[in-house]
Amino acid sequence: MTKKQRAAIIVEELEKCYPETPIPLDHKDPYTLLVAVALSAQTTDKKVNEVTPHLFAVADTPEKMAALSAEEIKTLIKEIGLANTKAKNLKAMAELLVERHQSVVPQSFEALEALPGVGHKTASVVMSQAFGVPAFPVDTHIHRLLTQWKITSGKNVVQTEKDAKSIFPKEKWNKLHLQIIMYGREYSPARGDKSRDYLTPLVLGEASA
Repeated sequence: MTKKQRAAIIVEELEKCYPETPIPLDHKDPYTLLVAVALSAQTTDKKVNEVTPHLFAVADTPEKMAALSAEEIKTLIKEIGLANTKAKNLKAMAELLVERHQSVVPQSFEALEALPGVGHKTASVVMSQAFGVPAFPVDTHIHRLLTQWKITSGKNVVQTEKDAKSIFPKEKWNKLHLQIIMYGREYSPARGDKSRDYLTPLVLGEASA
């Protein structure tokens, strides 16, 4: 079976499982999405969604966030991993958005990745989910599953993203990356029972007739 054939199976099966793909991080606009994604590094979306209502009640705009001290932000996000670093980044990010972008989240990878605490994955999520620009953010689920499904060599997330973009139709990227994340969480967790993972043998041509 070729990569293209495996990719077609992946797209077809994930569309059956997840015809709708709600964004897992609660937000109301591009700025609150940017903050939520930045907070989600090395933390579950569930935990971020538990913390952000309190944070956004106080600071849901760059101006309000910039007006807080890093210590005040840290207090609001203390339940999240790396809270100290993330608090400093959120304040610096907000200040730059106010000073450089008139408090508007920029719609370019270059400008987003120039913000404190915003790497390529975070920028990709914001570009795809807030602005509808085709992107393929690679998280641990996507990296692991695309390696498992032999779509990529899986040596690093940069290569995984490149391979995914080369094999899947561009118009599918934004939805597909969410579908893969959802599948990974439900059927093929990194740790735990893998018995529910029906897609891997199907993709690899190992499913029983």
